[in-house]
Amino acid sequence: MSDKGKLAIYWAASCGGCEISILALNERILDVAAAFDIVLCPCILDTKVRDVESWPDQYVDVCLFNGSIRTSEQEYMAKLLRRKSKVLVAFGSCASEGCVPGLANLSNRQEIFEAVYCDNPSTDNAGRVIPLPEAQSNGRHLSLPAFYDTVRTLTQTVAVDYVLPGCPPEADRIWDAVVAILEGKLPPPGSVIGATTTCCDDCPRTRSEKKIKAFKRTWQVIPDAETCLLEQGLVCCGPATRAGCGARCPRVNSPCIGCYGPNAGVEDFGARLIAALASVVDAQDPDEIDRIILDGIPDPVGTFYRFSLASSLLRRAALVPDEERHELPRPKAVVHN
Repeated sequence: MSDKGKLAIYWAASCGGCEISILALNERILDVAAAFDIVLCPCILDTKVRDVESWPDQYVDVCLFNGSIRTSEQEYMAKLLRRKSKVLVAFGSCASEGCVPGLANLSNRQEIFEAVYCDNPSTDNAGRVIPLPEAQSNGRHLSLPAFYDTVRTLTQTVAVDYVLPGCPPEADRIWDAVVAILEGKLPPPGSVIGATTTCCDDCPRTRSEKKIKAFKRTWQVIPDAETCLLEQGLVCCGPATRAGCGARCPRVNSPCIGCYGPNAGVEDFGARLIAALASVVDAQDPDEIDRIILDGIPDPVGTFYRFSLASSLLRRAALVPDEERHELPRPKAVVHN
């Protein structure tokens, strides 16, 4: 048996960008390999669920869990890996905030299935066939994981020791976390690993007290390269967003989109960003304020809650009572090895 630590990396409802960000460690990945045996990582190892189930509790020293919880299988794996891990890290925005998959909370399961399988222009499905959780075929019983109405975060599903934010986390921030783990210098359990300042603090652009009369879309203007983008009328999420990326987007003349999540002490990212934008709007008349907002921000949910809808105070669009009954209690997890 190796005396190295055991590292698990798992993805749920996510895009794979977090795994790519780990590879962006470049040669430092060799230092990770020197310190840990990777015992689970679906994109590179063929570890079976039954293998994970057979491990003793707390067998894994550190588990980096990325992705939100969309299905019963993902919920099962979250609970299983919580039990098998000494330290469970919500790795990236999907696990900690819900991220882009969480925007599906604007719809329910039936609406999503109809959009994907029935009403999609590129789908040939005249019979409007949709996946079933259970079916019989040639005398065999087949099953799929239950697809929930609501996307939830890992932090809403199990107790999480640490959060490493970002969509995806920057490689340097991942390395900071690895070093903190190896040197035993992690912050108190429950902490976000990273900065406590905002993206604006890392942004080199010049800021003043300028007020704006209109919000502009990014394709409408070529911004001045030195001046605060928000003061140029572009919706920049920097004032509400935790530092950690080095203000990469503003440095290349593109507004921050908020992928590092809320800054320390902020309960609702969208509400914080709305307050920041309201502070620069130069209008007193309610109709004028409505015009500025409606003309310049046509997608409020996608703007204010692009990464955080599932973890926000709003959580999702309201479900009718029948849908709520489908949602709770949840179906028993069905996991395929």
